[in-house]
Amino acid sequence: MQKFLTDMHTHSTFSHDGRDELSVMLAAAQKAGMAFYGVSDHFDFDYDLFQMSEEELAQIKNADPEVYFHGARHLQEDYEGVMNVCVGAEFGYSDKAEVKARYQKIYDKYRPDFVINSVHGGDGKDFARYIFTEDKKSTYRSYLGLIRRSLDVEYPYDVVGHIGYIARYVPYEDKRLSLAEFGEEIDDILKTIIQKGKILEVNSANKGLQNRTLPAEEIVQRYYDLGGRKVSFGSDAHFKERIADKREEVVEMLKKIGFTHLTVPFRGEHIAVLL
Repeated sequence: MQKFLTDMHTHSTFSHDGRDELSVMLAAAQKAGMAFYGVSDHFDFDYDLFQMSEEELAQIKNADPEVYFHGARHLQEDYEGVMNVCVGAEFGYSDKAEVKARYQKIYDKYRPDFVINSVHGGDGKDFARYIFTEDKKSTYRSYLGLIRRSLDVEYPYDVVGHIGYIARYVPYEDKRLSLAEFGEEIDDILKTIIQKGKILEVNSANKGLQNRTLPAEEIVQRYYDLGGRKVSFGSDAHFKERIADKREEVVEMLKKIGFTHLTVPFRGEHIAVLL
């Protein structure tokens, strides 16, 4: 195993919320010394199946798969021998069969190098636009239930993205997704990730939360204690300045827990990269 810099969760203007074009992101990643750089632009097809205003739909417009994969593959070729560009996708999970079928079609046609399986919302709305109840426990249990069901999807995926994402947006005074409150549900998720051989993402975009990563350190520690060893680092960068943001802090945390390497997913392989 060799020690390389990696960032496996980033977005470009192919995503609705990306600020910099992919060519700009790749140039910045190379300058930063990335050895493995993963672009994972958004596909959130669950939003398309709910009644939303044209303005709302425009705000969450998905990447055009033909344009995205065609353009990204050309750039991937340009960086061959210079930087390992991994052309992936982030699939926003939904219980709806129609949504799962669309993700399967994307995978079958374009064969992304890796897939991040994420839960971004419920009832067709991202949690950023969600109306929450006053009951934190029921809200978080519903969210954890979605994550658990997402692990059993039939379309291929490699990484389980940013567990705890919901905490960025909830109105509760105590936003923590803690083992003390939700240990049973979290354990079930972590054990399933391990059993299925998937990768747990450690995401540095905490958006001002008390914990510095998603999931929180205690959950990453629990994953390790349960036998999990596959973790990936993702900055969730949507513009060039955030590429590899807080990576050294995350690496320090992972080493303290006991991890020796990160895991990079690429075309069905899981590549071990020294911390």
